[in-house]
Amino acid sequence: MPDRVRQKWRPPLALVLGGTLAAVLCLPLVGIAYFKLAGNILGWAETAWMIFWMAVVATCVLGFLVWRLVLRPVYALTEHAKAVKAGARDAPVPRHYGTPELSELGQAVIDMGSTLQDREAGLRAYTNHVTHELKSPLTSLIGAAELLEADAAPEDRAALIGTVQRAALAMEDKLEALRHLSAAREPVGRGPAALSEVVEEIRQQAGIEVTLEGEAKVPMDAAALGAILGHLAQNAEAHGATRLTITAREGQITVADNGPGIEAGNRARVFTPFFTTRRAEGGTGMGLTIVQTMLEAVGWKIELLPSDGGAVFELRF
Repeated sequence: MPDRVRQKWRPPLALVLGGTLAAVLCLPLVGIAYFKLAGNILGWAETAWMIFWMAVVATCVLGFLVWRLVLRPVYALTEHAKAVKAGARDAPVPRHYGTPELSELGQAVIDMGSTLQDREAGLRAYTNHVTHELKSPLTSLIGAAELLEADAAPEDRAALIGTVQRAALAMEDKLEALRHLSAAREPVGRGPAALSEVVEEIRQQAGIEVTLEGEAKVPMDAAALGAILGHLAQNAEAHGATRLTITAREGQITVADNGPGIEAGNRARVFTPFFTTRRAEGGTGMGLTIVQTMLEAVGWKIELLPSDGGAVFELRF
């Protein structure tokens, strides 16, 4: 799906409609004035025909302009909305729109369709992942309950009760992670926030060294940006990093750590919900998913960049 509407100069909608009304109003007056100025050379019949053909030509010109600048973009936008409703990811979009107002409307519809489709795909993916992740502890829970009903030996009952407790805690952790993910979907304030102030707060909370290169006014609420960078710092620390470097450039922020990096086979799955290489240490695999969701809620993008050592993430706004 195209991301942007092509910007091309077109007269504003107010000018199109105002010009049309002015032409309709003035055309008969022009004909009458010409008849008077011509000194009654033309008869009433000739004058009437002249005014008639002038009206026909003006109507055709104005009709073409209204069709080209108003009706055609509206029809195309309607077809685009119908295609999005039908689930098409490559719904056709006009290359440009007739007036600035319609261009703004078209871009809003494109953004809305893309957001709704992304949310629907995300919801479907999250549902699949939740079903998969809860299946294992639920199976353990059901199995332990059945064995307890069968009058297990006293020494086995303690082990089965422990299994029930661990399964219940695992399910609670996953549901709590989903609640955090749901909260991350809510749009946050657009700022701006000073990156240096946010990084200073992260330094006080993180267990690793955090350095900042450059400065930027970031179009995001300071609390939300702090939560995002805090997640990345915690993720780096959990994977053995001792230093985190945050670099500000035009329209982007790079976050790099000196940890062991991410294996090639896992790079494509780092933003997948519940994917983690630290499950034995209690990792839920939702940290980077929450970061990505929070960024997408305000129109940002995050990408894992290739690196020789450590993990390098690029945040674009």
